[in-house]
Amino acid sequence: MTIDLAYPIGRFQRPAESTAGERAQRIAQIRDLPAELHGALLGLSEAQLDTPYRPGGWTVRQVVHHLADSHTNALTRLKLALAEENPTIRPYPEKAFAELADARMPLAPSLQIIEGVHARLVAVLEAMTPAQFARPYLHPANGPQIIDGMLAMYAWHGRHHVAHITGLRARERW
Repeated sequence: MTIDLAYPIGRFQRPAESTAGERAQRIAQIRDLPAELHGALLGLSEAQLDTPYRPGGWTVRQVVHHLADSHTNALTRLKLALAEENPTIRPYPEKAFAELADARMPLAPSLQIIEGVHARLVAVLEAMTPAQFARPYLHPANGPQIIDGMLAMYAWHGRHHVAHITGLRARERW
């Protein structure tokens, strides 16, 4: 069996509806991401950080900076969906962001962002009522969404990118 290097944990599948237990599990995954990411990065050299996780893919460094960008957007999108009635969220050009100068920086600033953003995401998510998870928002490219799906997506997204790093480590025997 071969592993899909682009989707090592499988493609995201948006749940139709989530239980309280599934939500709690996803919130725990969001809470745990910073520590899991630190573990995946432990001991990597600068050269290893600049290695693509797959042919044609981003480097490990770009993946970490992307997580900071993406999950910062997640916090903003979540808060907009809670504070406004059916807001239209703004997508961002993630591939273009991954080519900007800050995507070549040391990892410490992005790791700090990820830690802070995840602490804030967990604080907001744990305080939400079941009805709030059904609050809608509009994604211009993906259509109508609800917060429940956003929670599932970002819980998957963090695990997805950690698997890129751990998969590369296993293949390269670092």
